[in-house]
Amino acid sequence: MVSVLITALAVITVLWLAVYAAFRRGEEEPIGEVGSEAAEGEEGLSVDLFVAMWRTKRLLGFIDRTASRARRFWRAYGDVGIVIGFAGMAYVFYMLFKTAIKAVEAGGKQAGVQLVIPGITIPLWYGIIGLIVVMIVHELSHGVVARADGLPLKSVGLVLFYIIPGAFVEPDEEALKKAPLRSRLRVYGAGSLANIVTALIAVLLINFAITPILQPAGIEVGGIVDNGPASGLLMKGDVITGINGQSITTMDEFIKVMNATHPGQVITLTILRNGEEKTVQVTLGKHPDNPSKGFIGIYPIPHYTSRVGHDNVLFPVFFSLYWIYVLNLGIGLMNLFPLVPLDGGRMLDDVLKEYLPEGIVNPIRYTTIGVGLTLLALNLWPAILNLAR
Repeated sequence: MVSVLITALAVITVLWLAVYAAFRRGEEEPIGEVGSEAAEGEEGLSVDLFVAMWRTKRLLGFIDRTASRARRFWRAYGDVGIVIGFAGMAYVFYMLFKTAIKAVEAGGKQAGVQLVIPGITIPLWYGIIGLIVVMIVHELSHGVVARADGLPLKSVGLVLFYIIPGAFVEPDEEALKKAPLRSRLRVYGAGSLANIVTALIAVLLINFAITPILQPAGIEVGGIVDNGPASGLLMKGDVITGINGQSITTMDEFIKVMNATHPGQVITLTILRNGEEKTVQVTLGKHPDNPSKGFIGIYPIPHYTSRVGHDNVLFPVFFSLYWIYVLNLGIGLMNLFPLVPLDGGRMLDDVLKEYLPEGIVNPIRYTTIGVGLTLLALNLWPAILNLAR
């Protein structure tokens, strides 16, 4: 894994350097100056070292129309975003503090924050779909609330920072700085609020539109414990439908049967592998949490089928909604962490500047940055170690 990761990063770095060099040669002015002009609101593509940005004004009309149709609603929506923003800020800070302590106590073996890398830490296509939804609703929400408060926008666009994709709505920074504190907080809080609302919609669709038409159909092997009893016998993706001739459809049935087994016992599993039914005999080991009970050595997860058929459509929709929920909730909350340039950091920074003298603001700001970076490092440390393994 480590060698593959290093090779992939090396290839990506070389490609970035080649693209950067090509853009420098293709412009009459240095790329930094081109990027500066683009920052003034010009449309098109700008490339700097490891950063590519594409700006357009084509969506500004849509944002204006959306904001103008219900200005009072969007302002109220922005006010809710302020409340959710500060509540989320406190919650995220507390959770990161709590998980950082656990990570230190576990010597880096317990993950605090998971890296979001489609195809590596999350499913490729479902992860990409989820991230696209995260970016679109987040940035559009920023833009609509800004326009509802009369703040001008310069452009919208896409950004790629090394391998991390993103989207942005670019406000007029001077106008934003001069705006009342409440307007600025509305704009900052609107993005994460949109993500949280989107996550709520996704989970409601899962629970009330999709789950009722699913039925339990066995226990799927989500993974195999290294050197465990099932190692070499079962495969990830196998579905256990029976144990010793007894039908298994739910997790409760699986747990009940396994609680009655003991180490050294040989059990016969009926499994589905690629749609074909097979039988496999496994000699049970000792359960890590209770040595008197048998242990197969798998990571079991419930397996479902559709009551109405069309599994090939229903389950992609289900997993798309699931990752839309997970990523919108997780990224939306993390964006409220009180660390600039995250929205939570901007909210806290602006409030401090508004109500406290500069001599007090700066020490608080630097302390917050130091504590924030430390908490992030402690939470990311286990995730990076797990990725390297």
